Amino acid sequence: MKIEHIDSSIIERKKLVCPWQLAPIIDNRLRPLVHNPQKIFAPYVETGMTVLDVGCGAGFTSLGLAKLVGEEGLVIAADLQPKMLSIVKERAVRAGLSNRIRIHLCSPERIGLQEEVDFAVAFFMVHEVPDVRTFLEEIYELLKNGGQFFVTEPIIHVGLRAFRQLMREARDVGFEITGRPSVRFGRTVLLVKLE
Repeated sequence: MKIEHIDSSIIERKKLVCPWQLAPIIDNRLRPLVHNPQKIFAPYVETGMTVLDVGCGAGFTSLGLAKLVGEEGLVIAADLQPKMLSIVKERAVRAGLSNRIRIHLCSPERIGLQEEVDFAVAFFMVHEVPDVRTFLEEIYELLKNGGQFFVTEPIIHVGLRAFRQLMREARDVGFEITGRPSVRFGRTVLLVKLE
């Protein structure tokens, strides 16, 4: 039996994005029992805020955030998969929240927004980003002064060493760690932009 050599650097560089076909499995009716966005984000999100849900997937976080920002607020649901954004749009219409959620298609390299946000969320997605440093720098630039960035990574995909490296990168970019909220099955940190 011949075993071919696999270049591990190729594996390291290639970040796999959760395919839209898994959306019904990941974002089902039971998910809010484990990760209720309204409970998780209520301490940080207020009526009238502009919130970025980056890597929004099928939108379970976006929908919960839209309820928290109220009629005066806005949730920008950003993802690089058009099909995921279609799902978010359909769900927002069904929930009566389409006036609070704006869909944004980003590229694998950039989020590509121009406006400032009060709060940003990266829920179980940073491990899929090809260049974490560039990603953190872009989030930092998008946040208003005093804006917070809620990052949670799945313990099944992200070990403690990798998560600590993520926090070091965030501090190098200029973020300050202000909390470590508890999220089931996640490694979580709350970052703030201070200038």
